[in-house]
Amino acid sequence: MACGFSVWRMQLRTRLQLMPGRPFRGAGHRTALVAAGVPLHLAVIPLWLWLAGALAGAPAVTPLPVLLTLAVTPLLNVGQRRRYRALIGKDLPRPAAPGPGRTWTSALRRLTTRALWRQTCYHAVAGPLLAVLDLAVLAVWAAALTAASLYVWIWALPPQWRVTDLGYTTQAAYITAGGLALLFLAPWLTRALVRLDTRAAEVLLGPSRTEKLARRVADLAESRAGVLDAADAERRRIERDLHDGAQQRLVALAVNLGLAKATLGDLPADARKVIDEAHREAKEAIAELNDLVRGLHPAVLEDRGLDAALSGVAARLPIPVRVAVDLPRRPSPTVEAVAYFVVSEALTNVVKHARATRAEVTVEGTGERMLVVVADDGAGGADLAAAGGTGLAGLAKRVASVDGTFSCHSPAGGPTVITVELPCAP
Repeated sequence: MACGFSVWRMQLRTRLQLMPGRPFRGAGHRTALVAAGVPLHLAVIPLWLWLAGALAGAPAVTPLPVLLTLAVTPLLNVGQRRRYRALIGKDLPRPAAPGPGRTWTSALRRLTTRALWRQTCYHAVAGPLLAVLDLAVLAVWAAALTAASLYVWIWALPPQWRVTDLGYTTQAAYITAGGLALLFLAPWLTRALVRLDTRAAEVLLGPSRTEKLARRVADLAESRAGVLDAADAERRRIERDLHDGAQQRLVALAVNLGLAKATLGDLPADARKVIDEAHREAKEAIAELNDLVRGLHPAVLEDRGLDAALSGVAARLPIPVRVAVDLPRRPSPTVEAVAYFVVSEALTNVVKHARATRAEVTVEGTGERMLVVVADDGAGGADLAAAGGTGLAGLAKRVASVDGTFSCHSPAGGPTVITVELPCAP
């Protein structure tokens, strides 16, 4: 019984929510928006009169209304935005503002912007058409309210008139029924008109599709840069934690095992063998952890910069590598890390696959870009497309993550030249 009563109560609530009174919710604000739009939409009627005079061949036609419309367009834009914000709480998007300046060239640039002419088109063309629809909807509201309250107006008449003219009752009933029907239709018409006006205002008063896409791209680029910076900061934190925590504990363990092996000479052979194995494994774990920490984010890169970090990478390789770094200023940590890992991975591929006898790394800063070139005299034949998401393809993706460009020229027989261009933002 309790479950059935709950279901019946939910059904009753749903039916009450679907009652005809719901269209009236918010109708007052929308009707006020329509009423406030009438004077703003009719503000450019002088331009229409000028066009009518021009078409009729009037001799006194001047371009003054056009110039006046262009001059008052910014004021009308402010009025429209305030109307939407005050009555329905909607902020119309704004187009990109023209460049600053008060010279005649800047004024001419403002007059030739597409945004200004789209806004003028809204006020001069769409505005008067919307004003006609606004007046029609307001007329429907007035007729509906007047007809629906006809009996109130009749009872306000003197009693003698109601007694002498009894035929009014049937006619008033029909008129009242029609007024009630219009009263329920008016909110739907108002809502449709508000949607039409809002859509026209967003398209003509707001930014164009190109500007929206440009803003979207800028927002995505900014958010991606934030994600990359956060990931790089997290890698540095993990590197510090491993270097200062786990690595130091392993070093202490290896030292203790070495001391035990050196001082405890009277141990059985089996125990000494276990200590020797534990000491060797501890040193191997330290070496592996050191490589892992260096792969995450080498401390020398953060402390001393890209030149010292790349020199350290070159010194560990079995082939001679010439490193030349010439940067007028230090790039951002994220770009610096990308350059380091690209060079490190490229040199590792040289040692593993290229059968090269020497390599060369050149890093130069040119304006707002940083050029990184890794060359070797190996067998060549490196294929970016055949990398399958690893190796060179992984380097290309890492470079693209910071809006860089990656190219690899590796003909059969060599040499192989990898060229990377990165944004050198401070």
